[in-house]
Amino acid sequence: MIKPYLMFNRECEEAFKLYQQAFDGELLAMQKYGDMPPNPEFPVSESDKDLVLHAQLKLTDNGYIMGSDGSRDFNEGQKVSISIELNAEEPAIKAWNILKEGGNVQMDLQPTFFSKLHGSVKDKFGVTWMFTVM
Repeated sequence: MIKPYLMFNRECEEAFKLYQQAFDGELLAMQKYGDMPPNPEFPVSESDKDLVLHAQLKLTDNGYIMGSDGSRDFNEGQKVSISIELNAEEPAIKAWNILKEGGNVQMDLQPTFFSKLHGSVKDKFGVTWMFTVM
């Protein structure tokens, strides 16, 4: 099973809440840096305790993503593209409309020769989503 891992800079929780809403997903894990036991070799500042150490979100019956916050800025090319295949148009259109808000449509969600609908959108967090409805 492939579980893409998305790296964020202080915005993982916000992103995963959006993705959960878009796909009616199930949040399986949301651990914060503040949940870790104290470790003198890995000190966590007060301002970082609410950041996401690890998150896992079930998007579809067999599709998952994971993510966390890092302490550095990530270039656009350092984030993962997510390819999501759905069996019905309605959930794809719902998710598409949520993710395109504040984002950038790279290819309109439209019928293609290989699928009922296909399109690509980069969301406001810089993550590219490729939709295919079979």
